[in-house]
Amino acid sequence: MKRKVIVLGAGLVGKVMAEDLSTHFAVTSADLSEAALQHVARLGIQTVQADFSQPDQIRELVKPFDLVIGAVPGFLGYQIAQAVIEAGRNMVDISFFPEDPFGLDALAKEKGVTIVTDCGVAPGMGNIILGHHNLSMKINSYECLVGGLPEVREWPFEYKAVFSPIDVIEEYIRPARYVQNRAVIVREALSDAELVHFPGVGTLESWNSDGLRSLIKTMPHIPNMIEKTLRYPGTIEYLRVLRETGFFNYEAVDIKGVPVRPIDVTAQLLFPKWKLKPGEREFTVMRIRISGEENGKPKTYEYQLLDRTDSRGTLSMARTTGYTCTAVAHLVAEGVYRQPGISPPEFLGRHFAEVNTYLQDRGVIYHVASENK
Repeated sequence: MKRKVIVLGAGLVGKVMAEDLSTHFAVTSADLSEAALQHVARLGIQTVQADFSQPDQIRELVKPFDLVIGAVPGFLGYQIAQAVIEAGRNMVDISFFPEDPFGLDALAKEKGVTIVTDCGVAPGMGNIILGHHNLSMKINSYECLVGGLPEVREWPFEYKAVFSPIDVIEEYIRPARYVQNRAVIVREALSDAELVHFPGVGTLESWNSDGLRSLIKTMPHIPNMIEKTLRYPGTIEYLRVLRETGFFNYEAVDIKGVPVRPIDVTAQLLFPKWKLKPGEREFTVMRIRISGEENGKPKTYEYQLLDRTDSRGTLSMARTTGYTCTAVAHLVAEGVYRQPGISPPEFLGRHFAEVNTYLQDRGVIYHVASENK
């Protein structure tokens, strides 16, 4: 009998994960949106409508399943993970919630369940790569540059969102943390802009974002770590204008006697501009550099990813994020990875080969080069 898996969230990434997992597991897709569930149902996958804002409903929903996949907006992620743990179910999650996942570690260990968080592309595969090299290297520096962009640059934003628009906006307002000489540095998002050339893409703009997340806590021995977001050049200026004007604020303002959160209005206005049109293509680009000592000698590894919307129309960000998650889902569901408690993806460094092969089988290729210096 096939193991039973439920995917919470039937958006662009959740749908791709449900389809991928359905080749090996009995998959059910859950979402509040009937329209989203209809798209998944056309793939022959079971669906169920659910309100993710109700923890009691989540606990009952997931009980019949062997594994839960989380693909919900970040603001719902923590409470859903807590409900899944309380139900005693294992979970692999890509919701990238802002809260510290280790706040759920004791509860997960008490329940004896494995919860893998942040299991996307970055954070996600980047962490797994770092965890892999951490087993055999004395690492001095880790740098990850990553972004997802439309192939066609369209004024005014030259950007399209695969995730929840509010989650994207969080990248522009959440303070960015990085590690320099073992000290945690906190800078505003969008700071320290640089222009970086990428083969096959051209010049992109990078800035500080809060993508290190769990690495700050789990890899304190690495003296230098940073992650930066990539966009087309010129993006930072208009985002800073919107941010400084208050369009990204969560605190409500009074509009003719009605309290309104500016971020809710901004998200509603931006989403139509950021939504991919039918047939529109996008790509994911990432560069990871890891430097240190291996076998007593200087060593640098560089990983390059350039992945595009495939011939079936499956979006690159859905592929690179979703297939990392489903690769790990196989490891957890089949008992290959068992570690009660919270596991950020760097804990899966020993399973880099399995995850990388899984991605390669689906056309997601990380090109790696190394040099002694």
